[in-house]
Amino acid sequence: MLLTTDPQYWEQRYQENTAQWDIGMAAPPLASLLASSEAPIAGKPAVIGCGQGHDAILFAKHGFDTIGFDFALSAIALGQKLSQTMEISMQFLQRDIFELPQEFPNSFDYAIEHTCFCAIRPEQRRDYVKMVRSILKSTGELIALFWAHNQPDGPPFGTTIEEIQDLFSASFDTSNISLVSNSISSRSGEEYLAKFRVLR
Repeated sequence: MLLTTDPQYWEQRYQENTAQWDIGMAAPPLASLLASSEAPIAGKPAVIGCGQGHDAILFAKHGFDTIGFDFALSAIALGQKLSQTMEISMQFLQRDIFELPQEFPNSFDYAIEHTCFCAIRPEQRRDYVKMVRSILKSTGELIALFWAHNQPDGPPFGTTIEEIQDLFSASFDTSNISLVSNSISSRSGEEYLAKFRVLR
């Protein structure tokens, strides 16, 4: 069985058109955040596990200097094509996300998370947290739409708000997390918007 950290695994999902996590648009809660009075100021975000790039393009449209990262080359190609069609200037890079700290240490104002945390195996989650912290500046922030469901098999893999806060609390202030009201129907009541500041 291919591991979820193996680019071939994700590439195969795109080749087979079984990337069911892709909703064909930016996540409504992220769109609402950027349109609100609580929107983050423009900066440089890394969109981790960006897939076909809908969330990454959303941030770029709002003036953010955005880079989208994904394991799968097909996802990156689709994101590049979509952004070019929309005439939006941004980058998409095919990378193993766990290797980002080597190339991009302390480089980003924001890390953007949406269905990446739940897609990696639970035993990899502490390494994921370390990766996120490592690529952020000391003033950085994780903006995450966590899918906290209880599905037994993965991907995606289940989690809880308690687990999320426990994992991230060593490096982040995890107090700002709340249930959203405008998820897509299949995730209604299970998505939480978090804004976790790096602890100083």
